[in-house]
Amino acid sequence: MRRTEKASPMKALFLKRPFDIALSGGGILLSSPLWLLFACLIKLSDRGPVFYKQDRVGRNGRIFKALKFRSMIVDAEKDHGPVQAVEHDPRVTKIGRILRATAMDELPQLLNIFKGDMSFVGPRALRPKEKEVHGDADTREIEDIPGYRERHAVRPGLTGLTQVYLPGDTPRRKKFRYDLLYVRKMSFWLDLKLIALSFWITFRGKWESRQKKI
Repeated sequence: MRRTEKASPMKALFLKRPFDIALSGGGILLSSPLWLLFACLIKLSDRGPVFYKQDRVGRNGRIFKALKFRSMIVDAEKDHGPVQAVEHDPRVTKIGRILRATAMDELPQLLNIFKGDMSFVGPRALRPKEKEVHGDADTREIEDIPGYRERHAVRPGLTGLTQVYLPGDTPRRKKFRYDLLYVRKMSFWLDLKLIALSFWITFRGKWESRQKKI
């Protein structure tokens, strides 16, 4: 029994990368009309840049550039730096609210998955030194919250256990517990389940909900 429990995460890691390459490659091709549509809507809304690059912490603490459709006003972080978005955040544009509710703002991260910076499923890729509006992250470094380093044992995910089952403004301590649960229990079938649930949340436009998403 113990051998089976140890083999499952290793098997999941072995299957993850080929699955990520195939699914992200197909997703980029199939979603290309949406890329063009969103680019036009964003550009027409305020003439600002279409894409937004962010530093994110990846596997083993490596920093990479995550690509997103811009959903906030230009220079949204000029005065306060990287601050977690809150409900009814005034920095979010009109088209940005739609993109964020359906997670379409993260569609360009298919490129990050294809490159190997991310996986489809895993802990959310955090920003270095990101500030948190809720909880106690304002008085302590995020690196000091239990579970922060352990969650970097796997590639960060476009979706995951935390993203699906917890509201976005849940305190980091609880989010990290869910991340570590995924790292311990990860399997190919769990990934498929979380991807299916993510499509359901996207279809319902519930990614920005502060209540249960599923």
